[in-house]
Amino acid sequence: MVADPAPPRSLPRRRPARAGGLWGIRTPLPRGARWTLMALSVLVPLVAWQAFSMVVDGRPDYLPGPYEAVGAGVEMARSGMLFTDAWATVARVLQGFGLAVLVSVPLGIVMGSFPAGQALLEPLVGLLRYLPASAFIPLLIIWLGLGEPSKVALLFLAAFFFNTLMTADAVRQVPLSLIDVSYTLGARRGEVLRKVIVPYALPGMLDSIRVNAAASWSFVVVAELIASESGLGYRIVRAQRFNQIDRIFAALVVIALIGLAIDLLLRLARDRVGRWV
Repeated sequence: MVADPAPPRSLPRRRPARAGGLWGIRTPLPRGARWTLMALSVLVPLVAWQAFSMVVDGRPDYLPGPYEAVGAGVEMARSGMLFTDAWATVARVLQGFGLAVLVSVPLGIVMGSFPAGQALLEPLVGLLRYLPASAFIPLLIIWLGLGEPSKVALLFLAAFFFNTLMTADAVRQVPLSLIDVSYTLGARRGEVLRKVIVPYALPGMLDSIRVNAAASWSFVVVAELIASESGLGYRIVRAQRFNQIDRIFAALVVIALIGLAIDLLLRLARDRVGRWV
């Protein structure tokens, strides 16, 4: 008898070729090229800023350059007002945004895990997210006055609704097969939430927090327009009254640097708790 021919050997899979070079799609960059591009992303805007400050209306005081802004910042730091204002702004963001995270994350987990929670909460939260937080300022002043509570409440509203929905979306990314296997192995509902859903969705939830932290940080200037006596937003408004444009730019630079530091810290936390992603 003639033996059956051996089945053809399958060829090893090869990754599809991708266009390389500096602008290859999802192609890793060499370390030198990465650092060069990162340096250019900072240096080019600084050079353009300096050039515009020298030619706009022929008035350098109309658009101070980077050197003048840094000088104004150093002067404000020596007087102590820069650190006082920066801490006042950071404290408001920590209170308002921190409270929003404490409330929105559990609600988002409920909405993403339970269809009943989604049906009960998502219509209202989805509707209210389209109301701009700044539209609540008159009501907050009437209800909470001109003090710190109204500012903290505004920052809370700026992040709460979006963070709730984005947390729910992150929870819905948990594969249903993992939940089914957990129940098959005898896990209870609370154990599935604590040991499967929350760990799997935690990196996505931290990404949501990182995105919405930027929203709260951008609203802090608006919050500090409500009868403030300290804060970087207050300092910007005060500098505008006296035409101190260099101080306005100095405060803006500080706001950007603190916001970047918050973003990097949250990104580092995401990478550490979600290394398996």
